[in-house]
Amino acid sequence: MTSPNLTPGPVRVVGAGLAGSEAAWQIANAGIRVVLHEMRPQRMTEAHRTEGCAELVCSNSFRSDDAANNAVGLLHAEMRKLGSLIMRAADANQVPAGGALAVDRDGFSAAVTEALHDHPLIEIARGEIAGLPPAEWDNVIVATGPLTSTPLAEAIRQLTDESALAFFDAIAPIVHRDSIDMNVAWFQSRYDKVGPGGTGADYINCPMTKEQYDAFVAALLAGEKVDFREWETNTPYFDGCLPVEVMAERGHETLRHGPMKPVGLTNPYNPTVKPYAIVQLRQDNKLGTLYNIVGFQTKLKHGAQQRVFRTIPGLENAEFARLGGLHRNTFLNSPKLLDQQLRLRAQPRLRFAGQMTGCEGYVESASIGLIAGLYAAASARAQELTPPPATTALGSLLGHITGGHLETVDAGPRSFQPMNINFGLFPPLASPPTKKPDGSRLRGSEKTVAKKQAMSARALADLDRWISDHLHIAAAA
Repeated sequence: MTSPNLTPGPVRVVGAGLAGSEAAWQIANAGIRVVLHEMRPQRMTEAHRTEGCAELVCSNSFRSDDAANNAVGLLHAEMRKLGSLIMRAADANQVPAGGALAVDRDGFSAAVTEALHDHPLIEIARGEIAGLPPAEWDNVIVATGPLTSTPLAEAIRQLTDESALAFFDAIAPIVHRDSIDMNVAWFQSRYDKVGPGGTGADYINCPMTKEQYDAFVAALLAGEKVDFREWETNTPYFDGCLPVEVMAERGHETLRHGPMKPVGLTNPYNPTVKPYAIVQLRQDNKLGTLYNIVGFQTKLKHGAQQRVFRTIPGLENAEFARLGGLHRNTFLNSPKLLDQQLRLRAQPRLRFAGQMTGCEGYVESASIGLIAGLYAAASARAQELTPPPATTALGSLLGHITGGHLETVDAGPRSFQPMNINFGLFPPLASPPTKKPDGSRLRGSEKTVAKKQAMSARALADLDRWISDHLHIAAAA
């Protein structure tokens, strides 16, 4: 415990993206002063367009909100239990998206920014940290994300004697709703699934015949692409966010088994004929005036995007609020460079959080910001916080990042890649379920569903115990 007369200095958080914003919120709510440093608007990135905290630059979807059957939905639930600002803002600004939690991106960012600005223990400091944070800052979280500025990235590289890994991430285009031809397109969620704030008819669907699909794929492959700089030519893509034309390059039918799969949907204008492929658009703002093309992140040049995407039935006259783009992401070889508390082994005053640690996805990034904030708040009080159980979504993701799923901390770059939360990261159940509540035997896919539900129930119960047994210590005065 700290001395009653000791007033900890402020914790510094560098970067006001989802991870940095969540970290700052957790630290301040633990009673510790925090300075949140953000270089925007003084220095912008290739992908951001505002100075708001937690700006969403790619999709507006936080993915599934099903805590019983989906690992990311479970992570949502765990973060809500831990008082997450990111989840609070997402819930308050949700837009219909079937079984997913999607948000009005501007409303979401505004809610996060306002909450941080109004917190009495948070100071938002605008300006770039060009290099390593000053030596006198003894408790720092670096959450600058995949678009870390070059001076800071180079300083980290020199400090660790480790080349940062990198991959490309792409952005999907956004279309004005009133420019979509609803005499061709229709509203429906797959299998009419009703999600948070939804009705079961939350997506706009654009059908394609085989001939239209064949022509579309050919146009994608022929369209002009963004040229890579020489230093980018060997940078791989992250499989969870492949450009649509790269998916097409992997096989003519790939898109029909991915974002354009024609399952769970019926065209009301021609219900007896099954579309060969379907393009879906998801609401992007609360007003319902903007829709993004689901899974259509792209590296096509802007002219090619407009030309190719207007061949989609229903989008012939589409007006784009934003065209797609491509940016280079970087992440650390975290199992080698970071300890179990997300501290840099070479300089433990520095913690890392968010996407640059090697997690992928908005929710995952924010969750690592959350735990980094709790760790930093405990350190400010000269305490040590026990990590969350490995059986939880948060604990399993943390284990992936800090080496819990690798044999040694010396694992090379090829052993560590960005990862979304998934049940494959969780420890196996001691006794997997074999029977239904009525005593009959589980068969086929029933076993998988029951296993996921059991893992989710275990996670939430174990998180409740961890919060009760450990978390109050970090927040105690």
